[in-house]
Amino acid sequence: MTGPTELPSLPDARFAALLAEARALQPGTVALRREVHRRPELGLHLPETRAAILRAIEDLPVEITQGRSTTSVTAVLRGGKPGPAVLLRGDMDALPMTEDTGAEFTSEIPGAMHACGHDTHVAMLASAARLLAARADELAGSVVFMFQPGEEGFHGARHMIHEGVLDAAGSRVDRAFALHTYANAPSGQIRTRPGPILASADSFFVRVTGRGGHGSAPHHALDPVPAAAEMVGALQAMITRRVSVFEPAVLSVTRISAGTTSNVIPETAELEGTIRTLSEGTRELVRAELAKVCEGVGAAHGCRVLVDIEPGYPPTVNDPGEAERVLRLAGEVLGERHALELADPIMGAEDFSYVLQRVPGAFAFLGACPPEVAVEEVAPNHSNRVRYDEAALPHGVALYAAFALDTLRG
Repeated sequence: MTGPTELPSLPDARFAALLAEARALQPGTVALRREVHRRPELGLHLPETRAAILRAIEDLPVEITQGRSTTSVTAVLRGGKPGPAVLLRGDMDALPMTEDTGAEFTSEIPGAMHACGHDTHVAMLASAARLLAARADELAGSVVFMFQPGEEGFHGARHMIHEGVLDAAGSRVDRAFALHTYANAPSGQIRTRPGPILASADSFFVRVTGRGGHGSAPHHALDPVPAAAEMVGALQAMITRRVSVFEPAVLSVTRISAGTTSNVIPETAELEGTIRTLSEGTRELVRAELAKVCEGVGAAHGCRVLVDIEPGYPPTVNDPGEAERVLRLAGEVLGERHALELADPIMGAEDFSYVLQRVPGAFAFLGACPPEVAVEEVAPNHSNRVRYDEAALPHGVALYAAFALDTLRG
């Protein structure tokens, strides 16, 4: 006779009905998503998007604060018992591109499109607020819902932090969580990892100044083009020789510009590009070495060099315990096949990094590849043809709610 069979632990009873409840909210989730999708707005000021969010949550028992420097919305839900606060973030802004999906709810704004899924983030967060409001008595603490504009390069999270979103419940939030819809993953699958999950993103601009002249007599000029061309190769060598192989860094020269015609040596040449790293130490090293390399090459050619580095978002670094919590909850609420630990970070960037610099938390991806398309062939985020499977949205709603319920245990 064999001994007792070991059974897997049962999920928390509070989570048993979350996914079903999220699916019951799907008509409202989809309606808000499509309303926001039709009227995409860019940057820090999104009045129509804010108005749609306020209408969606106006009947909920939440305390609403609107941003002063942006059109952000912060909503605080008080639980039935005292306790800490948890923050859930959904970003709101679109991208400056023209949609070409053929969707029935396609963008009505020329040159603007929700090509990164922020419309789905808004909708999932609003429905999570509704789901949690119905369970407020179970919460020992408060939930801060952070509806954030300006993620696409405008540092919207930093604006909201400056205006007090992390302390909106009356004290500093204890934990924070954000989801990001991702076309290149199976629909409904949650992907995250401990530690760095996304890179920093800095931009650089280099102007090389020589002396112009006739193309037939370069010895009477001081040609900046060979110096600029040499810098491109030298910067790639710098990455391989100055940065540890165990510290990922990507430096891409994405624009080279010089001259106006074939028989004139120009006075200036310009380089532009991006730096991506996964740690602040490597980030500082690459920025310092980039300036040294360009200035050194320029000096060897007798040219003047101006280097300008525009700081972007810092690396997005998950707290290991919170990343494990997200994967555990995804397995319990959505099923084990919907929880996947990422082996490697992604070298994109995200301004939720500012929140995670101050509060333990996690950032995760929600797969939303349409079922009729292979993951390998789907149009990716930031494509003007990207489409997201709306059937994945209840997974995001349920996981947002589960994170809050698990954090604010009675």
